[in-house]
Amino acid sequence: MEEAELQCFTVPILLVLVISLLVLIGRRQRRILRLPPSPVGLPIIGHLHLLSQIPHQSFHTLSQRHGDLLHLRLGSVPCLVASSASSAREILRTQELAFSDRLQFKIASYFAYGGSGFVFAHYGPYWRFMKKLCMSEFLGGRMLDLFLPIRRDELIALAQSLYDKSKEGRTTVDVSGELSRFVNNVISRMTMSRRSSKSEGESEEIRKMVDEMIDLMGKFNLADYIGIFKFWDLQGLDKRMEDVRRQFDHMMETILKEKEASKGKLGDGIKDFLDILMDTSKDSCAEVKLTKENIKAFVFDVFAGGTSSSVTAMEWALAELINHPNILQKARDEIDMVVGKKRLVAESDVPNLPYLQAVIKESLRLHPVFPLIIRKSIRESKIKGYDVPANTAVFINTWTIGRDPAQWSEPLEFRPERFTEEGRKTVDFRGQHFELIPFGSGRRACPGSFLALQLLQSALGMMIQCFDWGADGGETVDMAEGLSMTLARGRALLCTSAPRLNPLPLE
Repeated sequence: MEEAELQCFTVPILLVLVISLLVLIGRRQRRILRLPPSPVGLPIIGHLHLLSQIPHQSFHTLSQRHGDLLHLRLGSVPCLVASSASSAREILRTQELAFSDRLQFKIASYFAYGGSGFVFAHYGPYWRFMKKLCMSEFLGGRMLDLFLPIRRDELIALAQSLYDKSKEGRTTVDVSGELSRFVNNVISRMTMSRRSSKSEGESEEIRKMVDEMIDLMGKFNLADYIGIFKFWDLQGLDKRMEDVRRQFDHMMETILKEKEASKGKLGDGIKDFLDILMDTSKDSCAEVKLTKENIKAFVFDVFAGGTSSSVTAMEWALAELINHPNILQKARDEIDMVVGKKRLVAESDVPNLPYLQAVIKESLRLHPVFPLIIRKSIRESKIKGYDVPANTAVFINTWTIGRDPAQWSEPLEFRPERFTEEGRKTVDFRGQHFELIPFGSGRRACPGSFLALQLLQSALGMMIQCFDWGADGGETVDMAEGLSMTLARGRALLCTSAPRLNPLPLE
């Protein structure tokens, strides 16, 4: 009896000692780590209470108080927030391999079939294979040149649509809808040859589906940060997510069956993206065997990434020009001098339009396509002397970097002339100058940046050349950002428009 009683006392004491020892070890390990500065957090939620529905703005406010490197705990997820060009350089260049993985958000992963595509795939052999395929067969210079006639056709269609809606005089135009349709049609034709008179309704259906996907992906989802919420749909996102994925999957199954039957060639014999993916899936010598899920996920990546980045950049650039009529006129004078009024501005004209390029750079500085470059550390590393443990979510705030007074004079002013001055002329946005990285940098930079820029340059040039623009319902366009993790506008871009050239030089 005494032995039993002794065991009853001994076991709890041993448990307390073991737990205490583990706690002490954990605390000692935490003390050894030199983490970046961190504000005071709360139990369970960590620092989630410090974030608004526009996370990059919240990160910006915190960086002003605590410095350009910040350690946060969002629920159960340890995070590093970097808010300077020098920090971005260390993460994306000096320590690039350590931060080469993607954070797997629930909604994005679900749409991408568990990371079966390219953008959200884990770093490894499959991702490297898809990267090589993407840059050599889809978005490399040779393929983009082959698809130039498609981009030109859709640019003319955009110009004609804008003209038809405003030819009776200055009328209100839903520019967001027009630009979304333009970009979606380009991507739809390049990806699966779907732009024809019989598929106009289908193209519109695809556009609405993609818009819904992008909207859902921009939501801050508590399920990504607090484990228990993975099983509850408190925000009502799961049902929307499942409905849209079901529609997308049905559409892709139909298109893939039609491709199998027709071989899916364009009229001039050029293969679209789906043709190439399907051929690769049947290639017994390919490094990786592509599945149907891989193909569907890649198509999702192209639509979601391509449409969102291009349309967002176009909207912000036009809005800034409307709010700065003197800059709009200067860009128009340049186009009139170089291109004239008898033909439509073309992609080949852009190298001779330095001020138009400066306008685009300045717009991307203030309104980066990706306000947060998101990575995940795959191993422990050091950034600026601070320890970054493995499996840390990393947020590089390009929105803050573009507003850094240490990098930019009068950082909140829209002043394209800064990119025509000595010292800034050579700054570009392709990932080599870390004070301007709207498309990211390094291995996991946006693969569609060249296509996005071609669409942005030609569409903005055409709208400047062919139409007079004004704010709808006021003197200036509302520049408020939307409640999203992306850089969406708070409101759709509605503008007044009137033809400047009549008839349009659609050549």
